[in-house]
Amino acid sequence: MGERDAAQAAVLVRALCDLRDKMIGQVVWLEKHGSPLEATALRRDINEAQAHIIGLQRRYLGRAVQASQPVRQAR
Repeated sequence: MGERDAAQAAVLVRALCDLRDKMIGQVVWLEKHGSPLEATALRRDINEAQAHIIGLQRRYLGRAVQASQPVRQAR
């Protein structure tokens, strides 16, 4: 894997992180406004995005990344 692959992976990781952060905000809003089914589905998407972020960082960016905790329902 070359520098170009790593650069593309870095751009994708940044985009996925931005999207994940927006989705986390949406989950909070959904939970506060009584949409638990939608919040649950979005939480699954967030966890999947996080898995992709970690995989890209490990494979292309050579980073040892700790597995983060799945996004859980706010209480």
